[in-house]
Amino acid sequence: MPPQLPNSTDFSAKVVQGNLESLPKAVREFVESSATICQPEHIHICDGSEDENRRLLELMEEQGAIKRLKKYDNCWLALTDPRDVARVESKTVIITKEQRDTVPIPKSGPSQLGCWMSEKDFEKAFEARFPGCMKGRTMYVIPYSMGPLGSPLSKIGVELTDSPYVVASMRIMTRMGTAVLQALGDGQFVKCLHSVGCPLPLKKPLINNWACNPELTLIAHVPDRREIVSFGSGYGGNSLLGKKCFALRMASRLAKEEGWLAEHMLILGITSPQGQKKYFAAAFPSACGKTNLAMMNPTLPGWKVECVGDDIAWMKFDQQGNLRAINPENGFFGVAPGTSVKTNLNAIKTIQRNTIFTNVAETSDGGVYWEGLDQPLAVGTKVTSWRNKEWSPADGEPCAHPNSRFCTPAKQCPIIDPAWESPEGVPIEGIIFGGRRPEGVPLVYEALSWQHGVFVGAAMRSEATAAAEHKGKVIMHDPFAMRPFFGYNFGQYLAHWLSMAQRPGAKLPKIFHVNWFRKDKEGKFLWPGFGENSRVLEWMFRRISRGDGAKLTPIGYVPEENALNLQGLGQVNVKELFHLSKEFWEKEVADIQKYFQEQVNADLPKAIQSELLALKQRISQM
Repeated sequence: MPPQLPNSTDFSAKVVQGNLESLPKAVREFVESSATICQPEHIHICDGSEDENRRLLELMEEQGAIKRLKKYDNCWLALTDPRDVARVESKTVIITKEQRDTVPIPKSGPSQLGCWMSEKDFEKAFEARFPGCMKGRTMYVIPYSMGPLGSPLSKIGVELTDSPYVVASMRIMTRMGTAVLQALGDGQFVKCLHSVGCPLPLKKPLINNWACNPELTLIAHVPDRREIVSFGSGYGGNSLLGKKCFALRMASRLAKEEGWLAEHMLILGITSPQGQKKYFAAAFPSACGKTNLAMMNPTLPGWKVECVGDDIAWMKFDQQGNLRAINPENGFFGVAPGTSVKTNLNAIKTIQRNTIFTNVAETSDGGVYWEGLDQPLAVGTKVTSWRNKEWSPADGEPCAHPNSRFCTPAKQCPIIDPAWESPEGVPIEGIIFGGRRPEGVPLVYEALSWQHGVFVGAAMRSEATAAAEHKGKVIMHDPFAMRPFFGYNFGQYLAHWLSMAQRPGAKLPKIFHVNWFRKDKEGKFLWPGFGENSRVLEWMFRRISRGDGAKLTPIGYVPEENALNLQGLGQVNVKELFHLSKEFWEKEVADIQKYFQEQVNADLPKAIQSELLALKQRISQM
């Protein structure tokens, strides 16, 4: 929002649900000042009820914005304008007084670690977009909690939007409604303003009845004022402002100020055959198997995995020194292509009801379809692609968009952890970093120390994915899997992580790095992945419990011979899986060094620089 919102309440919008007078004072002021600018026709204060949700879904169905999938119970399909299909990193900005508060100043070219906008430019951008942007539309007021309501680790937001699709999705992804306003009282909340940027009457017809304004899309964060502003996109993380905008960009800044961590991490619990349980948090870039790992069916007899969350972890040390984590979300917003009975049976079971699908294909019997679903179509079943055209495999293009999604309630997951809504959070004993690396990086290794582990996270690299607008399978730097989500200067972020080691009594988790995606010379995966990844988790579990089964290498500890349980697995080329090539790692270190020098520049903590030099030294002696 611009530096000064108007004080007047000059709007004629009719309140069609709820009562402005009953809102907490600060929420009411936010609604009234935003309505003065955006000029909606109606204001609807969301209560989060079943009845409200049903009415909104029926309204969208009437408008042709979503379609009922008759094969399932209360499942719906939305097809977007093809210009609005993913997070738009190039139009996602953070506004701070100084550029260096948002990003390190790179040696040359633009920063790859976030996008800064000046307060003056933002004011201009806001004025060019928001006045009158909701004319003819309803402004929905969404009070929501990130994390279980009442948890000391949770935070509250209020999103104003003119998109009923956003309301229905936020109801799945957050705890939303009247109870949140009651819990908020006069407390602090993050202000979120969103518009699709299509005032009525429309100037040009919509594609797929999907309102958006791609030419003017802007997703902006003003951390000093706890405000998030999004315009022009109705899709995913651009519009569901509790997700990446609040839970990562805004929350990482809050976490720095308040002494905790907001991370792009899944959380899982794993229980041994003897009944001992440990919780892990894991950071992988998009499309590297986060949801699959979070909902894994272990192949190892007697082992059990349960899911706390598949995308975001908020973590804080408690008074006993345990790192406690909550999943701030209430649902899964998962990538559909590649999800199947074989890769993720638990996800398939989760999405059978109360789910909103976006940009997947539809079958003529009222079901969904996408690449990698692995379920044969019944004879005579026709498929309509995400582009709303009849499709066959011979078409040569995918039936579902590579970034198509399911938005589904977490509580429906058959292996949801019993403690997933525990207010105090679950105790994290291991942190896992990983990426999609076809060569050079072993299946698993353990960091030598907390400081070395922070370096491993900082040095993460992975093949690019469809979740953002990048093309091609280039290896990209993606530190902590947070590259698009840092809420402040990455150098300061690293210093914040390093500072955890100075906390009195902190029980620091062990840090690991995994790579399920290494290939042989023929381009075939060396490791079967999916449920077999439980074998790697078992080794980590043992490292935390007993500290045995490892040998030292220049990059960290790897499983010693026979320490990885491969019983019943068949042929696996363990030697190649763990082979460390001096040539590969010399180049890796050089690439990391270049990246740090160019991108993090003067803000790189000395401790990270010394870890890099120590790794370089160890590799030179291979």
